[in-house]
Amino acid sequence: MMEWTDRHFRRFIRLISHHALLYTEMVVAGALIHGERDRLLAFDPSEHPLALQLGGSDSTELARCANIAEAYGYDEVNLNVGCPSDRVRNGRFGACLMAEPDLVARCVDAMSEVVSIPVTVKTRIGVDQRDAYEDLSSFVETVASAGCRTFIIHARKAWLNGLSPKENRAVPPLRYDVVRRIKENFSGLEIILNGGITDLDQVRSHMKVVDGVMIGREAYHNPYLLAEVDGRFYHNHHSIPSREEVLHAYLPYVDRQLRSGVRLQAMTRHLLGLYHAVPGARRWRRYLSEHANKAGADARVILAAADQMMCRSF
Repeated sequence: MMEWTDRHFRRFIRLISHHALLYTEMVVAGALIHGERDRLLAFDPSEHPLALQLGGSDSTELARCANIAEAYGYDEVNLNVGCPSDRVRNGRFGACLMAEPDLVARCVDAMSEVVSIPVTVKTRIGVDQRDAYEDLSSFVETVASAGCRTFIIHARKAWLNGLSPKENRAVPPLRYDVVRRIKENFSGLEIILNGGITDLDQVRSHMKVVDGVMIGREAYHNPYLLAEVDGRFYHNHHSIPSREEVLHAYLPYVDRQLRSGVRLQAMTRHLLGLYHAVPGARRWRRYLSEHANKAGADARVILAAADQMMCRSF
């Protein structure tokens, strides 16, 4: 979800669900230590609960990053051991680390030593030829022994040789049974299922076995999917905002960001999926795409795009 789940998207999605745990895009440990921390870590207080996702394999660097994350107010720090991109692999982090469970355990141990917030791990069910259930079970056991109590498991293996990152999201078959078996065999751990979830009925079904479900790309392309999350899974039955009410609530944030120098398109690109599968959605997407980049574009572009849907209620 790199370059997707940035602070503008998270602020937008929080208007749809008040309680779902949100994750940042993956931040590389070296970039956080040597780069612009405020740009990488700043967030709106309304985004809580919020987890910082890190990429790296140097235990000292990751411990320092975890400490920084806690100081910034994050509720969790997550180590990504599932991303299959070449850029990530060349940096020796992401899915390639599944082949080095002892190293991951050292990283988790170092991070856990310096923070009081949870340190979690996001992984896959296997990587390349290390795809037997025993390999995954051994990985979980080793990393759990270092203090990790929560594993977010993408129910596909990763092929680092032969498949592109995009293909790795679709070609390897989903194996929900493997994640369920992990939960059965590690009942004391929190096991979160990820991969291929497209509706909340699926979430409900999976949660009969696992402890939670992470929704990634579907939540980005169809964010209004999360409108019923609070009522169905957090027992908070506040009135569900309409899409138009969500937009109306987002406008003050847009105005503030524009005044601070953020371009409108940096925010509207995250709104394209709001009317997913609604008649007129193409007009909505087209108007935003064509007008948000223009000089002087402001929040009125969003209102005009909503007019294209002929369903404004504000």
